[in-house]
Amino acid sequence: MFNFDEIINRRNTDSFKWDFNRDPENVLPMPVADMDFKCPQPILDSLIEVAQHGVMGYSFVPDTLKNLFTQRMKDLYGWEIQNEWQVWIPGLVPGITTSYKAVGDMGDEVLTSIPVYGPFHQSPAWAGKKLITTDMILVNDRWTFDFEALEKAITPKTKVFMLCNPYNPGGTVFTREELEQLVAICQKHDIVICSDEIHCDLILEENLRHIPTASLNTAAENNTITLMAPSKTFNIAGLGCSVAIIANPDLREKFVWAKSGVFPELNRFGIQAAYAAYKDCEPWRQALVAYLKENHDILHKAINAIDGLKMNKLEATYLAWIDARGTGISNINEVLLENGLRVVDGKIFKGEGFFRVNFGCPRATLLDGIARIEKAFAS
Repeated sequence: MFNFDEIINRRNTDSFKWDFNRDPENVLPMPVADMDFKCPQPILDSLIEVAQHGVMGYSFVPDTLKNLFTQRMKDLYGWEIQNEWQVWIPGLVPGITTSYKAVGDMGDEVLTSIPVYGPFHQSPAWAGKKLITTDMILVNDRWTFDFEALEKAITPKTKVFMLCNPYNPGGTVFTREELEQLVAICQKHDIVICSDEIHCDLILEENLRHIPTASLNTAAENNTITLMAPSKTFNIAGLGCSVAIIANPDLREKFVWAKSGVFPELNRFGIQAAYAAYKDCEPWRQALVAYLKENHDILHKAINAIDGLKMNKLEATYLAWIDARGTGISNINEVLLENGLRVVDGKIFKGEGFFRVNFGCPRATLLDGIARIEKAFAS
């Protein structure tokens, strides 16, 4: 029904993933977190409709999208939000920086666990805050929090905990118990949680379910800024359409003030694409997740057959986190580039000795990438 095997040439399209690094054509890029699949047809139809209208003026987010999103939260997660809690923004990274600006004073601290998505530890400096980190730990080959170390890292100046749920990298879908323990620690120390949940629709394990951090209880709801978007799920990141869900009116007011005069309003392409995605593209999403799970399993088996490499199973996302410390190679990126593959060096995530591979691609592309990894580490 949906052809995820279709190879679409993205070179010379100003693609950040395929063109920005100006790699030779024999280099296969598998770094940046966008997929190489064509968007679902209802989204493409909505974009054509906007373009054919022909007037590209300013837009606002209509109640139709807010209503749809509110219903989606109830249907998927049993989380009853209100339309006024939604603050629509042109991207998750701006939402992260805004959260840091909105909470606390200049020089206060942001705490996060590492390794983690790069902007988590880059954004504090952009917002005039100080970064402190605590290490994630592996328990039964699954990345989770070291709660004792996390609480010890907190100081009176710690005002925000930046959470990635599901986790990027590492692919953990946090349990209710894990989230409740985190919320309890943050509530005890009067710390606001900013929860990046952009990968929530990409759960690979059928027996797992995403739990929005703010949906746990009233305390979590009042103390959390939740960031979501259709971008990763439906491959529309370039259209810049995301949402912050903030139940606490005082916290929401601070967030709105912190973003004022900095971001543009959303454009109609992004708004209509989001509406089409949430309204008409659920069959595509389900087929996508099944395809990604097959890609994951192929990659997992192949990586763990290579001496010195290890890949733990992901519970979510299409971003494999590969441990190369057993190879003794320090310049992982260079070695892979020499063998025709561009990945993301784990250093960007504060994960020395690891690299990240995007398997959100046609099966033939994945197999090509695996062959290049095998060649690189065989030599």
